[in-house]
Amino acid sequence: MSASGFLRALRAEGLTVVEVGDWRTHNRNSKGAWGPVHGVMIHHTVTKGSARTVGLCRKGYEGLPGPLCHGVITKDGRVHLVGYGRANHAGLGDDEVLRAVIAEKALPKDNEANTDGNARFYGFECENLGDGDDPWPEAQLEAIEKAAAAVCRHHGWNQRSVIGHLEWQPGKVDPRGFTMASMRERVRDRLK
Repeated sequence: MSASGFLRALRAEGLTVVEVGDWRTHNRNSKGAWGPVHGVMIHHTVTKGSARTVGLCRKGYEGLPGPLCHGVITKDGRVHLVGYGRANHAGLGDDEVLRAVIAEKALPKDNEANTDGNARFYGFECENLGDGDDPWPEAQLEAIEKAAAAVCRHHGWNQRSVIGHLEWQPGKVDPRGFTMASMRERVRDRLK
């Protein structure tokens, strides 16, 4: 999918999309491959404040340059596009999980970090403190559902192509505050 196709797919799913700077060419492609892409990964940001969150995800920070995802989903349900191509969001994860995503089967427990996820997943960072107490407004949950469904619809994938960072890399906890099983059910229903 091209950057323009990504934008079209998100808008066609009914999302409000904000284009941030040179997002279409802002990537980490010089550091490695992006693709073939096999799924969508959902994260929480551990941040508060939409402008700060979007800026951080676009620019990154010392030791981890941006973009840190493709789209930032803020609490108001808007999707801010900050990059397209390889992004520093998934890190190393479990090759068995990747095989399950490709086969669209139930995920095994992630127990190793041996495969480059930045090359294989679209990433959406979702504004939330990730403490289990910060609320997830319905507008934001619906936007996560729509964004994941938009990518799946374009590629002909089902809901099993949508995973959380916690399902990919041992030790990760994001997203915290809703279950990926419940989000996959939402994506499945939207794709029907």
